[in-house]
Amino acid sequence: MAEPWWRDAVVYQVYPRSFAASGSSGEGDFRGIRSRLGYLGDLGVTAIWLNPFYPSPMRDSGYDVADYFDVDPRFGTLEDFDALVDAARNLGIRVIIDIVPNHCSSAHPWFQEALASPPGGPARDRFFFRDRPNNWESHFGGSAWTQVPDGQWYLHLFDSSQPDFDWRHPDVAAMFERVLRFWLDRGVAAIRIDMANTLYKDAGLPDLSEDAATRPYYHQPEIHALYRSWRAILDSYSAEEFPGPRGAVAEIWFNHPDEVVPYLAAEGLPQTFNFKLMRVPWAARELREVIDEALGLVRGSTSSMPWVLGNHDITRLVSRLGVDQDLIRVPTEDWRRGTASVDVALGTHRARAAALLLLALPGSAYLYQGDELGLPEHFTIPADEREDPTFHRTDGAAVGRDGCRAPLPWSGSAAPFGFTDQAVRTWLPQPDWSELTVERQSADPGSMLNLYRAALQLRHGHPALGDGGLEWLDLGQNVLAFQREPGFMFMLNFGDAPVLLPSERRVVLASGPVLDDALPADTAVWLDLGLR
Repeated sequence: MAEPWWRDAVVYQVYPRSFAASGSSGEGDFRGIRSRLGYLGDLGVTAIWLNPFYPSPMRDSGYDVADYFDVDPRFGTLEDFDALVDAARNLGIRVIIDIVPNHCSSAHPWFQEALASPPGGPARDRFFFRDRPNNWESHFGGSAWTQVPDGQWYLHLFDSSQPDFDWRHPDVAAMFERVLRFWLDRGVAAIRIDMANTLYKDAGLPDLSEDAATRPYYHQPEIHALYRSWRAILDSYSAEEFPGPRGAVAEIWFNHPDEVVPYLAAEGLPQTFNFKLMRVPWAARELREVIDEALGLVRGSTSSMPWVLGNHDITRLVSRLGVDQDLIRVPTEDWRRGTASVDVALGTHRARAAALLLLALPGSAYLYQGDELGLPEHFTIPADEREDPTFHRTDGAAVGRDGCRAPLPWSGSAAPFGFTDQAVRTWLPQPDWSELTVERQSADPGSMLNLYRAALQLRHGHPALGDGGLEWLDLGQNVLAFQREPGFMFMLNFGDAPVLLPSERRVVLASGPVLDDALPADTAVWLDLGLR
């Protein structure tokens, strides 16, 4: 029996507002995405993951959902969604969508009904209304509680416009079962579950203790029965075009391995993200440790953990790798405010090597849009043009996530760089990306884009890559090296001085120039690949 497609998939994350636009609004939409599917097909991805596109006030860029069964008009219609799924399928590309089950928008009909009800009314039971708040803080800054005019308080782990559901209420589970079936019936190949570990809260809503081993809104035991029921729904679906059950990947942030083990049970969700590659500094030992941890967690499991180097919630890879790496270990005020010094050239050089590492590791990988172009973080967005609630709730103490969400540059020498064919302001401003457009990089054999294209072509064409295992090689403390059978070897030099390449090995792909059989600093190579 063939392995499920998601075990070695390369998934491209599409942030719909910023991928491509078909109109004059300055925001991306489904027709814009459809017009660029050929680009994704040429890149060589297995699937695309769409961030939320549901009707929303956009207080948190769509993660404040007002209706889980429709499309926000800014992105198009349900018919446009269906056309996108069909067009992607024709290119062999699956579509994954975001499910946002921890909270909804304060504009959702259920919450509006709750606000209109008196304290103690049944409509409030779908949420957390209390006479007194506890000491929990919002992930976006400030208190996790907001008071309503009648004196009660409601819980929101994120923005005040995003009230948390009480998952112990039967209406909530029943609605989300309908949500899953609604979108699976429309041909969705998999779901990504937003904040998958926070749905249930400790029933007593206790105050958070500074020395608590875990937070009372993370990893509550009831979550696993829920995901077993969702897995049963997913497994009941198959599609003629893409045989086999549908997939799912959970967004779970964990500090200790024991926290994630229950999510990897055979009857649970097929995949759980491994985000630690995004959080570890550029160092051979520390990268190897997080890779080893993840491989150990899934060894013998039918579940797997996709590798991730970037997404819509974290500073772009080029900029993270272009700063003093102690800032990744212990972020400073300058880093949180976006004023730390970034060496973009160094970050770009390292990001090329990181891309080859990501795509050489066993299992599946997720790519964030624009990372294949080597886009740095846009740190200089004016305060009055920022949208991220993190920036506003902290009064700018945390710069927020807008800088990794600026619209993509496709062509031309001036904004909007082909994002739309009309001379309009984009929803977030773009920096001068004239040297990084798809058009420009496509014509440059040595560009970041063409490095990704070459790596994906090689990955898809060789049995050593994708799912499987690896064997570490000891080539020195500053070298990360492993072998994968049949006939593949990876090396990355983290040191300052070049290191010799093994004899009788042929370089198939390199992140930068390799001269005289020596691997320069911050450079990665794929060796041999059995393509003699």
